Amino acid sequence: MHPGRFLQSRFLVPLGISQIELATALGVSRRRVNELLRGHRGITADTALRLGFYFGMDPHFWLGLQMTWDLHLAAVERQTEASDRA
Repeated sequence: MHPGRFLQSRFLVPLGISQIELATALGVSRRRVNELLRGHRGITADTALRLGFYFGMDPHFWLGLQMTWDLHLAAVERQTEASDRA
């Protein structure tokens, strides 16, 4: 699951936090939050720090989600390339 979608489904929805509220609390644009939640933007080190501070969590948690997602995408791409060669 994309880390932005994870953020939305596991944190924002259960806690009743809107995109606007999150953007304001993090000090980032609404567009940045929206793109993250839609899976069009990844979690950078800066975003991980901001989310970690806001939710009282280790920023490595957020970077770990992004890394797991990136590895998943790389594996899918590699599998596709291997299938295309066969």
